[in-house]
Amino acid sequence: MELNEKIQLLADMFELEPEKINADTVLTDLEAWDSMSKLSLIVLMDDECGKKLTGEQIREFVTVGDILNFMD
Repeated sequence: MELNEKIQLLADMFELEPEKINADTVLTDLEAWDSMSKLSLIVLMDDECGKKLTGEQIREFVTVGDILNFMD
Protein backbone atom coordinates (compact mmCIF):
# COMPACT_ATOMS: atom_id res chain seq x y z
CA MET A 1 0.00 0.00 0.00
CA GLU A 2 1.34 3.44 -0.95
CA LEU A 3 1.99 6.11 1.68
CA ASN A 4 -0.70 8.37 0.21
CA GLU A 5 -3.24 5.55 0.48
CA LYS A 6 -2.34 4.99 4.12
CA ILE A 7 -2.60 8.71 4.88
CA GLN A 8 -5.99 8.80 3.15
CA LEU A 9 -7.27 5.87 5.22
CA LEU A 10 -6.16 7.54 8.44
CA ALA A 11 -7.53 10.93 7.37
CA ASP A 12 -10.89 9.31 6.62
CA MET A 13 -10.87 7.62 10.01
CA PHE A 14 -10.06 10.91 11.76
CA GLU A 15 -12.53 12.77 9.51
CA LEU A 16 -9.77 15.16 8.39
CA GLU A 17 -8.41 16.30 5.07
CA PRO A 18 -5.28 14.28 4.17
CA GLU A 19 -3.23 17.50 4.08
CA LYS A 20 -3.94 18.00 7.79
CA ILE A 21 -1.88 14.98 8.89
CA ASN A 22 1.56 13.61 8.15
CA ALA A 23 4.03 11.19 9.71
CA ASP A 24 5.17 13.81 12.24
CA THR A 25 1.67 14.62 13.50
CA VAL A 26 1.46 13.92 17.24
CA LEU A 27 -1.64 11.87 17.93
CA THR A 28 -2.52 13.68 21.15
CA ASP A 29 -2.62 16.93 19.13
CA LEU A 30 -5.54 15.51 17.12
CA GLU A 31 -8.93 16.27 18.60
CA ALA A 32 -10.21 13.07 16.97
CA TRP A 33 -7.68 10.83 18.80
CA ASP A 34 -10.14 9.35 21.28
CA SER A 35 -11.45 5.96 22.33
CA MET A 36 -13.71 5.70 19.27
CA SER A 37 -10.86 6.42 16.85
CA LYS A 38 -8.73 3.83 18.61
CA LEU A 39 -11.47 1.24 18.10
CA SER A 40 -11.78 2.35 14.48
CA LEU A 41 -8.04 1.94 14.10
CA ILE A 42 -8.25 -1.66 15.30
CA VAL A 43 -10.93 -2.37 12.67
CA LEU A 44 -9.01 -0.50 9.98
CA MET A 45 -5.84 -2.49 10.63
CA ASP A 46 -7.73 -5.76 10.47
CA ASP A 47 -9.76 -4.89 7.36
CA GLU A 48 -7.18 -2.99 5.31
CA CYS A 49 -3.85 -4.45 6.47
CA GLY A 50 -4.81 -7.87 7.79
CA LYS A 51 -3.06 -7.06 11.09
CA LYS A 52 -4.27 -7.49 14.63
CA LEU A 53 -3.72 -4.45 16.83
CA THR A 54 -3.81 -4.57 20.63
CA GLY A 55 -4.52 -1.86 23.16
CA GLU A 56 -0.92 -2.08 24.33
CA GLN A 57 0.33 -1.41 20.82
CA ILE A 58 -2.02 1.56 20.47
CA ARG A 59 -0.70 3.04 23.73
CA GLU A 60 2.81 2.92 22.25
CA PHE A 61 1.79 5.04 19.24
CA VAL A 62 2.93 8.65 19.61
CA THR A 63 2.77 9.96 16.04
CA VAL A 64 0.90 9.18 12.84
CA GLY A 65 4.25 7.82 11.63
CA ASP A 66 4.09 5.11 14.29
CA ILE A 67 0.76 3.98 12.86
CA LEU A 68 2.08 4.17 9.30
CA ASN A 69 5.08 2.00 10.25
CA PHE A 70 2.75 -0.56 11.84
CA MET A 71 0.72 -0.68 8.62
CA ASP A 72 3.72 -1.95 6.62
